[in-house]
Amino acid sequence: MKFYRNQNREIVPHREAALSRRDFLLRAGGGMTGLVLAGLLGTDRAFASPATPLAPKAGHYAGTAKQVIFLFMEGGPSHIDTFDPKPLLNQLDGEALPKSFKEPITAMGEQGSPLMGSPRKWKRHGESGLWVSDWFPNVAKHVDELAIIRSCWADGLNHVGSVCQMNTGSTIGGRPSLGSWAVYGLGSLNENLPSYVVLADRNKMPLGGVRNWGTGFMPASYQGTLFQNGTVPIQNLVPPEGISDTRQRKKLDLLTRLNRKHSERNDFDDELEARINAYEMAYRMQAEAPEAVDISSEAESTKSLYGMDRKETEPFGRQCLLARRLVERGVRFVQVYSGAGSAWDTHANHEKRSTQLCESVDSPIAGLLSDLKQRGMLEDTLVVWGGEFGRTPMSEKGDGRDHNPFGFTMWMAGGGVKGGQTIGTTDELGLWAVEEKTHVHDLHASILHAIGLDHMNLEFKTGGRLERPTINTGNVVEKLFTG
Repeated sequence: MKFYRNQNREIVPHREAALSRRDFLLRAGGGMTGLVLAGLLGTDRAFASPATPLAPKAGHYAGTAKQVIFLFMEGGPSHIDTFDPKPLLNQLDGEALPKSFKEPITAMGEQGSPLMGSPRKWKRHGESGLWVSDWFPNVAKHVDELAIIRSCWADGLNHVGSVCQMNTGSTIGGRPSLGSWAVYGLGSLNENLPSYVVLADRNKMPLGGVRNWGTGFMPASYQGTLFQNGTVPIQNLVPPEGISDTRQRKKLDLLTRLNRKHSERNDFDDELEARINAYEMAYRMQAEAPEAVDISSEAESTKSLYGMDRKETEPFGRQCLLARRLVERGVRFVQVYSGAGSAWDTHANHEKRSTQLCESVDSPIAGLLSDLKQRGMLEDTLVVWGGEFGRTPMSEKGDGRDHNPFGFTMWMAGGGVKGGQTIGTTDELGLWAVEEKTHVHDLHASILHAIGLDHMNLEFKTGGRLERPTINTGNVVEKLFTG
């Protein structure tokens, strides 16, 4: 049965008599419009079922990458202890911040705290001679593939807002995530697996929860799918014993008919549409997903490459290996969280905690880069590393570092990125970004550019206006691709 809405927004089935002249004209006009549309488009096109929202689409241009793996160190890794050496900081250890440096308002609001030097040992690595600290000895072997951006900056002071911004472009929830924009713009590469997957190395939710991989005002079909931590990432993939494929298919078809009928009687509900698509996806996943997430078939040498043979590196190594298997099978965007729930937030005991955290990810990240490269996948897979911000050169509580969104480091590799280079600088203490400043919107614009999407032409109309992933700002960091 078909339905329409009268001038009072009341649902009226077509079988009922028109209640007014306006109702009659609405029905007649709607019917004539449909006939004209069918004539213009051709009957087949006019009455064809709508294409799935995840159907593959062409980008704005040929991208240098097809897929993205975003390695997210939640809580804020210290750039001045990892990829951005500051000799002056060690010289001024224990002294007050010089008056020539503007003192920021930090998350904890401690003013006048003394500077805290870094005991890290630094070396140049690779043909490019880039500096990396002893916290990342294995990643250091790949510096000729890394483009290290030392001049990143963001707007948020706290974790929830900053994690949200690094994922959605805004410190305030309600906007689509970067992965959702990627899937909206390009569609899926594999109809039997989610297009956008989120992984974490422990059983905690990232701060801000699902909004970090949500779709905001876009249809829910583009949202990320959170896989569970551990050896069984997806529950209930195998049907109960005694349930045949035919029986399951009939049950799913019935649910779809009931949902479609409900949808016809209501305004378009993207959550319902997403639920229908999710049912279908879950059905198709039963054929491919069990194999995709089963890493038992991997060679022991491969598992060792990712650090899965050591207790300290096994959790993040497992997720990095799973990320490779997913992009290998056509997942468009994979985000891997280290320390979900803000473990990298070292307000106290910075040295010990950061040493442990860096050790937990160093071998897995290096293994991922090595594995992608030897399989010929690094050239079209963009790998992104970083957190929501960095850490301050000033101490907190004597042995910690506060949040620093004013200047921090991220790096990219693969996917057409020109490695072996640093882009931008922070000041001599690593407090403020000063040259070639790179905002979160610039990072997002560059990631989208790599996969063939123009951030200013990737649009979604909502509330009477066109929305873009970088909120009408941001510039592609051209040096990432030209060197």
